[in-house]
Amino acid sequence: MPSPTTRDRQTSYILEMMQRLGIEPGGGVVPRLGLSYATAFRRCGTCACKQACREWIDHGPASATVAPRFCPNADIFYELRAALPCDGRAHPPHP
Repeated sequence: MPSPTTRDRQTSYILEMMQRLGIEPGGGVVPRLGLSYATAFRRCGTCACKQACREWIDHGPASATVAPRFCPNADIFYELRAALPCDGRAHPPHP
């Protein structure tokens, strides 16, 4: 079982990833997407690409709107970005 410090660090990756992609964690959560958020948090906790994630968060493209291919949550982040209210931000291109 991971220590609380490890668990906090893992969770912070998903929050940072969401912020980099322009997704407000917990902001404007649509009830039908609640399971998507829960699934994304679980996937992040079991992800084997933590070092690649940290590097992408630290050095990836500043204007990224799509998660990197190695991210197990790329599909969920795409769905969450597409569900954002139209506020002038660009939505991700259709894959």
